[in-house]
Formats: sequence, C-alpha cells, structure tokens
Amino acid sequence: MARRERVMRMSVEQPLWRALTAYRLLATVYAIGLFATAHDEFVRPWIAVAYFAVLSVWTLATLPRVANAASCTRRFLTADLAVALAGILLTPLADAPERIQGGGPTLPSIWTAGSVLAFAIKGGWRWAALASTLVAVANLVERGSPARDTVHNVILVWVASIAIGYVVEVARASERTLARALEIEAATRERERLARDIHDGVLQVLAMVQRRGAVIGGEAAELGRLAGEQEVALRTLVSGGLVPVPRTSGDTAGGAAGGAVEEPDGPGGEDGPVDLRALLAPYAGARVSLAEPGAPVPLPPLAAREVAAAVGAALDNVRRHAGEHARAWILVEDEPDEVIVTVRDDGPGIPEGRLAQAEGEGRLGVALSIRGRLRDLGGSAELISVPGQGTEVELRVPRGAEDVRGKAEQR
Repeated sequence: MARRERVMRMSVEQPLWRALTAYRLLATVYAIGLFATAHDEFVRPWIAVAYFAVLSVWTLATLPRVANAASCTRRFLTADLAVALAGILLTPLADAPERIQGGGPTLPSIWTAGSVLAFAIKGGWRWAALASTLVAVANLVERGSPARDTVHNVILVWVASIAIGYVVEVARASERTLARALEIEAATRERERLARDIHDGVLQVLAMVQRRGAVIGGEAAELGRLAGEQEVALRTLVSGGLVPVPRTSGDTAGGAAGGAVEEPDGPGGEDGPVDLRALLAPYAGARVSLAEPGAPVPLPPLAAREVAAAVGAALDNVRRHAGEHARAWILVEDEPDEVIVTVRDDGPGIPEGRLAQAEGEGRLGVALSIRGRLRDLGGSAELISVPGQGTEVELRVPRGAEDVRGKAEQR
C-alpha cells in the first residue's frame, strides 16, 4: 500500500516539485538582480547583502528538500516560510521609505511565492491558505498601510496558491481512483482466468458427482445433492456474486425449508440498512437459482428479514406441494421506488380455488406467511398460478419500508 501511494505521488506531484525547484532558483537570481540594479538607493544595503547571502545558501542547501513530498517536511516548510517572512519584515530596515511607499519590491520579492507554493503542493489548499495569509499579514506590516498595489499582490498570491493546492488535491483523488480502477480490472481478469480453470475442472467433476449420485441413489444420492450445492456455491463465487451461507443439516435441496437463515449485520448495525441479497443467498441450492443485481439492495433490517422470511415460506410451499425435485427461481429487482422479489417454480401449479379452500380449512400459510408480511411492510404479494405451468409469487416492498405491525406493538 505504501509503495502504491509512493508511485501515485510520483506520477502526480513530481513534475510540480521539479517546477518548484527551478522556480526557487530563478526567483533567487531575480531577487538578487533587483537589489543589484538599485543597491545605491538602499539606506542600509549591508542588511540586504546579508539577507541575500542567507537566502542564496538556504535555497541551494534545501534543493533536495523540495525534490519530493517525503523530503518536504512540516519543519522544513515552517523554516522556509520564516526565511520569506523575515525578508519581508527586514525590507523597511534596508530600503528607503520612499521606495517602499512607491511600491518597491520586498527583499525576497517573488521568492516568497515559492515558499507558499511548497505549502500548496505538500498539503493542499488549506495549507496554502494558511501560508498565504501569513505572507499577506507580513506584507501589510512592511508597507505600513493597505495600499492598492499591496492588496492586489496579496490577493493574487492568496487566490493562486489556494487554486494550485485545490488542483493538487483533485489530482491526487483522480490518481487514487485510477489506481483503484486498475486494481479492479486486474482482479476481474484474474477472476475470469480462475473461472475458466475451475469450470474446466472442479465444476464439471461436481456436476458429474451430482448426476451419478442421483442415478445410484441411497447414500450416493445425498452425496450428489451436497456436490450440487457446492457446485452452486463455487459457481456463484467465481462469477463474483454472494456465496451462499451453509444451511442447517435439516435443510432440503429445494431451498430453506425449515432452515435457519444466517442474518448478516448491516453497515449500520441493527439500525442500518441490510443488503437483501445476503439474506436471500442461503436459499440458493442445487434446485433453487438466485438472480440478483450486481450492487447491494439495501432495506431496513426489519423489512429485509420479513421479505426473506416470505421468500422462505414460498420455497417451503414449492417443496411441500411441487415435490422434492421441483426447481425454483428467485429474481431480485432493485427499482428506484421499490424492491421486487419473484419466486417461480416449475411445479404443477395451484388448482383454481385451492387457496380459498385452504384458508377456509384454517391453513393460512400464503395468507399470513407471505401476504401478511408484505402487507405489514406496506407492500403487496401477488400469486399467479396456471395449472401445469408452475406458480409465481411476486413480492413488492417499497423503498424504506417499515414493519407496521412491529411499530404498533411497540406503541
């Protein structure tokens, strides 16, 4: 991780540090040249000569410090800014008052901007704002009054340094995003390679064990069933989806009939949203296929658990009424305003009037376990069945649904 961060900083910041190094050298030569052309107008030129000697030695000695971000430490930045501020405050002692009032340059002149830019490149716009503010205060003290040209120069340095610092922060964020995208691309390619290898070997062996076990029967059939479940789990893993959580030993091949669903914690704990996909993943099996979005499907914890329980009840009905060998499909759709979960099977279907007859006999599995749960969430459950063509249960729950029944009980 540290190596990647170092590479990113080199790619984004290294040209800026090289430009800053050249700027500091040229600014030093420029400041000394300004003094040389007007040294006879200074009242105390020896102060300026001493300062420029220190400035030249400091600039040359600290060239390695402005070579990269690691070498440019906070202690160095503080000392570098102190050299610039000292030159500004020494200007009234060395230069003539007439030149100062007439808008004459300070001793470090444009060299001061290099110190502020070092803050911007190192720490972003906040550090740049702090350094440029200190330089602004020093310039106002040096001039003695906020003259128009002084205020203009101060605002120019302040805005420019903050803008450069902001651009540096944006460049760093873009570089991190690019690095993450490259990592995801590399991981995806590796996953695809592994998926091909696994498909050519392990998945085929598991499928063969499942088929042969079903043919042999007895204990071999149980072994084949387990091989089929592991094939589904492995296929889900290599395709990048959620891995089904192991079910209880009493669970059947058809789904989660009577099995406990392991409920993962949401991002925010009990009060945070829960990814519905994680609650439905344990239902996938050799005869239950789960199709889900590639992104999380967040719902409030109570709503997510109730929807998962309704799906479990629908799969129980598949196992109980369509037979152990019936296949089922779960489809999760994440719409902007609601979440739709469809459970479909290839069983014989429900004869017309059978549900009403079951409710009259006191068997309320569909009425309570499925429709009742969705009604309490403010959603709906629609059951469509055609004799000989299977049954389809469509569950609709609005986004941000709450358990109305649970809230009433709490009151």
